[in-house]
Amino acid sequence: MGQADRVVVAGAGPTGLATALGLVRRGIPALVVEAEAALTVDLRAGTYHPPTVEMLDGLGVGDKLRAIGIPVPQWQIRDRRLGVVAQFDLGLLKGETPYPFRLHCEQHKLTPILLEAVLAAGGEVRFSTRFESMTQDDDGVGIEVVGPHGRERLQAAFLVGADGGRSQVRKAIDMAFEGFTWPEIFLVASTTEDLGRHGYTGNAYIADPVEWVAIFIMPHLGPPGIWRMAFPVDASVPEDTILSAEFVEARLQGFHPKPGTFDVPYKSIYRVHQRVAADFRRGRVLLAGDAAHINNPLGGMGLNSGIHDAVNLADKLGQVLRGEAPIALLDRYVRQRRQTNIEHVQAQSIRNKQMLEERDPAVRSQRLDEVRRTAADPVAAKKFLMRTSMIDSVRRAATIE
Repeated sequence: MGQADRVVVAGAGPTGLATALGLVRRGIPALVVEAEAALTVDLRAGTYHPPTVEMLDGLGVGDKLRAIGIPVPQWQIRDRRLGVVAQFDLGLLKGETPYPFRLHCEQHKLTPILLEAVLAAGGEVRFSTRFESMTQDDDGVGIEVVGPHGRERLQAAFLVGADGGRSQVRKAIDMAFEGFTWPEIFLVASTTEDLGRHGYTGNAYIADPVEWVAIFIMPHLGPPGIWRMAFPVDASVPEDTILSAEFVEARLQGFHPKPGTFDVPYKSIYRVHQRVAADFRRGRVLLAGDAAHINNPLGGMGLNSGIHDAVNLADKLGQVLRGEAPIALLDRYVRQRRQTNIEHVQAQSIRNKQMLEERDPAVRSQRLDEVRRTAADPVAAKKFLMRTSMIDSVRRAATIE
């Protein structure tokens, strides 16, 4: 295969690199172009659900991620006033998956692992190379990029846009990005205070009609790790105020009062969206990951669904490029991944947020009672965990023709 038979992937995030790795492991040439000068450090995503860990095994990198990640076998739903409402044990998923836990590790620690594997398998990655535009016909795609040596035109059989929520590839094919933006800003702050000593599981969601909190433990320099918390903040508050030491300290003390101040190594803010592209394919251009769909982080599904896209797409592109299947197979990728994203990822992440922030006392009480009953019933709890761990969504996708 030559340059005209390769796949160009825009974006060296987890989705783009996983797509490229899946291709080169199938003998398909892949070139990743990334506008940034190096891999980026993104502190938002860091939860890997069981089917994702299995898929990373299939890409040959699962063992390296597990070696640095923290398994979280249990997680809680709490209420600020009432305390623990329910605790779910992923051990109920034994027999359904070899990894009955959530694996926590920031995505910026996965991307170097994927990059190393792509290069070792013969793939090519170019940094400081920005996608500009494209043209396509029945035979391939012409791609304009701007890199260290100026403007260049690349040829490829297919182009994959894995270049994030502001995807230039998606804009180049004039694909609508349907959905909405949540009104608040999310503040993310990390602390070395060991919340595990105070009864918190490595992942916990604290419901509150004014200020809910999501908690995740992440690997750090040594045990017990570092704890990351996400809070909603009114969008009218200036960004420099939100990121001030005083504001962050007040949020942390309001959630968990303690003597002295919190050590806060990292803090950041971002806007949150719920959007899905009108289609994931236009001719020989395909979308994956955040370029195709974005959602709020409650439930940890965004990064996972991007990797699920990557594995699915690499398999189908491999079949098409090896002449084992017609190009129409790529429409099945769209049907499988778009439909399950809407049915599972969008629906579940929206439901998670609405439960945490419910203001109506009667509705709030009803939802928390439902969670209690679910956790107390092993059959209902397993059914719930099959959905929230994304096992159901992966199995559902496989049934879509």
